[in-house]
Amino acid sequence: MVARRLADAGLAQRLLARSPERAPDLPGARVLRASYADTAQTRAALEGVETLFMVSAAENEHRRQQHLAFVDAAAAVGVRHVVYTSFLGASPTATFTLARDHAATEGHIEASGMAWTFLRDGLYLDFLPLMVGDDGVIRGPAGEGRAAVIARRDVARVAATVLKDPAAHAGRIYDLTGPEALTFTEMATILGKHLGRKVTFVDETIEEAHASRESYGAPDWQVEAWVSTYTAVANGEMGPASDDVLAVTGEPPMSLAQFLAEN
Repeated sequence: MVARRLADAGLAQRLLARSPERAPDLPGARVLRASYADTAQTRAALEGVETLFMVSAAENEHRRQQHLAFVDAAAAVGVRHVVYTSFLGASPTATFTLARDHAATEGHIEASGMAWTFLRDGLYLDFLPLMVGDDGVIRGPAGEGRAAVIARRDVARVAATVLKDPAAHAGRIYDLTGPEALTFTEMATILGKHLGRKVTFVDETIEEAHASRESYGAPDWQVEAWVSTYTAVANGEMGPASDDVLAVTGEPPMSLAQFLAEN
């Protein structure tokens, strides 16, 4: 979505991809093979780049090391500014385990000497319908905590705006959220209305949450990440709603109800 917005604006760009054949064919865009690693191939792909939009890697147990290596490669070839997709509440002590990896990446970028802008995305509301089980239930230890969920397209709008004039956003941290912080009970009600079936939320205990997710055979780090998504909400770390999307783009973010109505 970001690449298409930049192409529509007439900006030249390089699209770095592990699988170049999967990259979109866009005017003014070159596709180069690269990975989240400090390799000769990655350095060659970054050579001459002034502004790097660094989208965080797919969740995996080595993501922190991959991010740090990629930052090192960018700094080594003279990249001047990194715009990084981080996570809301990124901190070494965050409840959500993967937010700790984002904090480490932010720190490494800051220490690199490159200019930076951090886009701290909230939970993606695009994903919420997939959290509903076949029985119409969302389960997790979130209690009555609130999350200011955001549409990915709103994140893309912010990123494209920043990338068109990165110097104006240097040294800034933007909390990217939707317009309202909702409990999972409220989300379930909204989802049910738009999906045309009853959707409810069940507040699991932490023990129940681990047990239900371990049945998928996922590794321990992944199970902990899944469970801590909900406990972070319970601890108030996924909100409140921010005005940063409006402040950067001039347009407010869409609500969960608006998103579902359009999709």
